Amino acid sequence: MIKYINKTVEYLQDKGFESPEVGIILGTGLGQLTNEIEVIEEVSYNHIPHFPTATVEFHKGKLIYGILEGKTVIVMQGRFHLYEGYTLQDVTYPVRVMEKLGIKTLLVSNAAGAVNLNFKKGELMLIDDHINLQGSSPLAFKGVEALGERFTDMSAPYNLDINTTFETIAKANNITLHKGVYASVVGPQLETGAEYRMLKIIGADAVGMSTVPEIIVANHLKLKVAAISVLTDECDPRKP
Repeated sequence: MIKYINKTVEYLQDKGFESPEVGIILGTGLGQLTNEIEVIEEVSYNHIPHFPTATVEFHKGKLIYGILEGKTVIVMQGRFHLYEGYTLQDVTYPVRVMEKLGIKTLLVSNAAGAVNLNFKKGELMLIDDHINLQGSSPLAFKGVEALGERFTDMSAPYNLDINTTFETIAKANNITLHKGVYASVVGPQLETGAEYRMLKIIGADAVGMSTVPEIIVANHLKLKVAAISVLTDECDPRKP
């Protein structure tokens, strides 16, 4: 994998992707953030050596490099999922590439269903912990120790300082920002009523099909991490 990562990084550096400070992964339907970026360079995933290719129709599949609010950023417009047939190593490959390019912070967004029925459709949830229900780990492969410590500490995967900043900004702008636990499942089918009840029992406030693998690898690489869910559904097990 190291050889592949180096090839990918060399290609992107030749394209002008130099020393980004922050990596951003945009979730489903959240690609409009790119309109706020002063774009320096962009490249389609299918042109990048060893990069997975987005298969979901509303994921554009583009890596963007530019300036956002004075910070040099590299943005994934479109991400990869297990339900598309990728491995967990495929899904998290871009995080390893962004870290090798130089990022120190990773910001992640996703679309999720609200298991906590006090949270409403259209609101935001700051993730302060997660539950991995995807059946495996992106670190569970031979040779992972060459990329970072195998037994990565996940006791506090989300950066407290960044989360506090997000909460302060939300309060100052009268934005409803809940805080809770995100459960990541494989999908692509949605959950049954019994599964919603189970998720609530084990402590989940929201459920989705992404994010957790990227967060695990970001912690493996010692990056500062924060993530926000856009709540697109209310997961009421009493409703058909």
